Amino acid sequence: MKRVLVTGANGQLGMSLRDIAGEYNDLEFDFKSSADLDITSSKSIEEVFERSRYDYCINCAAYTAVDKAEEEPEKAFAVNADAVHMLAETCKENNVVLIQISTDYVFDGEKTRPYTIADLPNPINVYGQSKLKGEIHVQEILKEFFIVRVSWLYSKKHGKNFYKTILKKAGSGEELKIVSDQYGCPTDTANLSQYLISLICNDETFGIKHFCDGKIMNWYDFAIDIIESNHLKGRVKKIKTADLSLKAKRPKYSVLEVSTLQ
Repeated sequence: MKRVLVTGANGQLGMSLRDIAGEYNDLEFDFKSSADLDITSSKSIEEVFERSRYDYCINCAAYTAVDKAEEEPEKAFAVNADAVHMLAETCKENNVVLIQISTDYVFDGEKTRPYTIADLPNPINVYGQSKLKGEIHVQEILKEFFIVRVSWLYSKKHGKNFYKTILKKAGSGEELKIVSDQYGCPTDTANLSQYLISLICNDETFGIKHFCDGKIMNWYDFAIDIIESNHLKGRVKKIKTADLSLKAKRPKYSVLEVSTLQ
């Protein structure tokens, strides 16, 4: 039986993994919230790995506040880069395969076709820069790893996200102003969870992976899709990113091509 450590277990992805963990009799999961495992603490990491043996570690812990990262870059890098460095070192010492979740925001969004594994990252905000640094640490330290870049992650059940915000505001009759000039692929954590477990069960080739649900749309399109699929009547107005006072730049086009580099 393969033992799988899941960090950041109380986040939307961690909770989605927990939802399906019982379906896999040949896998034993150990879910650790930030209270159980602080990945920014080398002592906390070492204590968890000393108490139990693992074959895989899925790192769902991350700093994801894109705009706030511009104000507190040290915190973003502490979680998304420095902590990943420590986690990778510990995985190496214990022969554990690390599955690191990354993001489409490692790209600048200047392309007009989906980003492939071969495209060079060029993040345009602190969040993307911190996640890329984490990727680099993993590649420098480990030989056996998965870096899984995902885009526009949301859960219909867990956490705070765009999907649930649209449902709440549309349900209350509030007019929604949604940008229509950023394109990506919304990705359900339920689908990502199945994919991550498939990497373990199917003995996939190690390396960088791109995963998304595949439907290209802008945030306005996504909002309309959410409203219609839930049989709601929402008032939605298109706006431009420039109309918002956002601290962080966003890629205009961050669609990922689901592919792997062998």
